[in-house]
Amino acid sequence: MAAEMAQQPDVLTGLIDRRAEVIEELRGAITPAPVGIVLVARGSSDHAAIYGRYVLEAATGLPVALAAPSLHTLYDIKPRCEGFLAVGVSQSGRTPEIVTVLERLVAGGARAVAMTNEPESPLGHVAGAVISLGAGQERAVPATKTFTAQLVAFAFLAEALGRAAWGSEHWRRLPDAVAQVLDDPEPPVAVAQAIGHAEGLLTVGRGYMYCVALEAALKLKETTSLLSEGYSAADLRHGPFAVVERDFPVLSFSAAGPAARDMLELTQWLRQSRGAHVLRVSEDPGADLPLPRIEAEPLVPIAAVVRAQQVAYRLALYRGMDPDAPEGLTKVTPTK
Repeated sequence: MAAEMAQQPDVLTGLIDRRAEVIEELRGAITPAPVGIVLVARGSSDHAAIYGRYVLEAATGLPVALAAPSLHTLYDIKPRCEGFLAVGVSQSGRTPEIVTVLERLVAGGARAVAMTNEPESPLGHVAGAVISLGAGQERAVPATKTFTAQLVAFAFLAEALGRAAWGSEHWRRLPDAVAQVLDDPEPPVAVAQAIGHAEGLLTVGRGYMYCVALEAALKLKETTSLLSEGYSAADLRHGPFAVVERDFPVLSFSAAGPAARDMLELTQWLRQSRGAHVLRVSEDPGADLPLPRIEAEPLVPIAAVVRAQQVAYRLALYRGMDPDAPEGLTKVTPTK
């Protein structure tokens, strides 16, 4: 896991170097413009798809939905999706459920794009266009470099379909920002020690950072068996905050932008009213897990999730667990 985390700046550089080619291919395959977009994913890829929903809706104004795979594979619905774009997301491209759902959406009239690390996989063969992540083999069970590559791929798709809030200069700087995070290992060590004996944890974000909160919770569960749950800052207020008692750890993800004030108010309230032990991942000075300044808010999650990976890795080691091969987990989950 550590080696694959360290490869992320190079993986992102390779993908960004192909940006113009990927966007041109996508524009050619997605003409005319879709009337809506459906995303198909499970696990970590589902969290990448939630990021995709945000960047795609923001860039295009189109409705973007996450498919419910069970409706297709268990309840045999007949999708009607003429004019829609369906995006299948799977690191391996071999998850039977995701392949089946994408096939059914295509049969229902959708055009398809696949995002996968294996372009010659079954998922790649279903799609009219494939965004190859180019991350190389990923051996550790927890997804790291393939996940950050998926976020970049979704941002490319947003550029191909609409008006993005970032440009070439932002992309050029992104691998260096991720490298800065990786070159700063002490804050994750300190956080792991601070929460080393916790029995539960909440992760929270809003807007573009919501997907990072979800992925952080999954990574912590996978690598450490810590009962961790991810929430939107808005949803946390609707009841889940009741589990927060004095010194209960909350890992907060925020970026400069419209959601920043809400995140600040929430974390202050959790500290003052609930006694929470809030640990902040932010570009702000004094954050427990600092991030380099990234001017384009939608790209901040790509660096922020690396902080989550670091915490999961360090906490696993602190607890005497193997983050590369968590007990009972497999790299490809054959859901149907």
